[in-house]
Amino acid sequence: MTERDGVSRVPAPLITWRRGPVSIVVVFAALALFLVLLPATLLMIFAGLLLAILFRSCGVWVGNRLSVGPGWGVAIFLLCVLLLLGGGGMAVAPAVLEQVDQLWRQVPEAVDSVRKRIDTYDWARNALERLSPGNLWSSEAGGAATQAVGSAFGSLGNGVLLLFIALYGAFDPETYRKGFLKLFAPSRRAQAEVVLARSVDTLQNWLVAQSIAMAVVGVLTGLGLWLIGIPLALVLGLIAGLLAFIPNIGPVLAAAPGLLLAVPQGMNTVLMVLGVYLAVQAIESYVVTPIVQKEKVSLPPVLVICTQLAFGTLFGLIGLALATPITALSLQLINDLYVGKYLEREEIATGEP
Repeated sequence: MTERDGVSRVPAPLITWRRGPVSIVVVFAALALFLVLLPATLLMIFAGLLLAILFRSCGVWVGNRLSVGPGWGVAIFLLCVLLLLGGGGMAVAPAVLEQVDQLWRQVPEAVDSVRKRIDTYDWARNALERLSPGNLWSSEAGGAATQAVGSAFGSLGNGVLLLFIALYGAFDPETYRKGFLKLFAPSRRAQAEVVLARSVDTLQNWLVAQSIAMAVVGVLTGLGLWLIGIPLALVLGLIAGLLAFIPNIGPVLAAAPGLLLAVPQGMNTVLMVLGVYLAVQAIESYVVTPIVQKEKVSLPPVLVICTQLAFGTLFGLIGLALATPITALSLQLINDLYVGKYLEREEIATGEP
């Protein structure tokens, strides 16, 4: 430290060194504060960015094949998706809607059949008696119904906002990348840019692996249920494929409607349906996922389950759905910023085992 004209001055290298760590601390502190105060908003933004990465990756792939820019590639990809959904929807929609309607009508009948079966057990009958019709039509139930309707409209609005975040992020990611890097001191921007690029690659690889797993689960589930003569196999396969986005817990949720529909047809049918879901889950867990994740991203199953339980408890359904990509991103950040930049350097410097 030097003095000139009675004013203490800190050498420039020291100022630069301090600004670098401070900028990193400020960014992560802001994210942590945002997560504490507005967790649902931050998770919604993360979901929009995840969808933007998907759109951008597909657009880059299309652009490379057609020798056009990434923006035009994104536009062509989205147009193809709309045409596919429109044309395919017109061809498949009648069958899907018919099966959805049947599912909507048959599930209550299946639930009633299950209730009659478990009514033979004293402990189950006592539990069901606590759910009296008067409680279902009480003011509390009415308030819950009103809240559910409001939540439905809120979810629709959130879906629109998520789509706009994805579109803006997919068409012009450079603007937001530069804005994010400006939050760091100049001495740390190169490192932040590398970490940001690796984070995007991690999420992109997870999306590819998960998309493949979802497609396999949906096709195999629908085909297996169709082969054993279960009605509504198309809708049940679609549900299984969509819920496969949530590893470990999603397949359990997907099996519920299929098992309910099989109950009225007897125990043999229930066992066959259960066998289909278990077989598909085994193929996805022990064949598809290891092969795909070997080239993409590998996550410890116990860590994923623990993260799903924690995020599901804290943030509800959206936390449960986004727990796995957040786990993949967190592992990559820990490896880059803590293990690679701190622990391994300490090991090399001291020679400790």
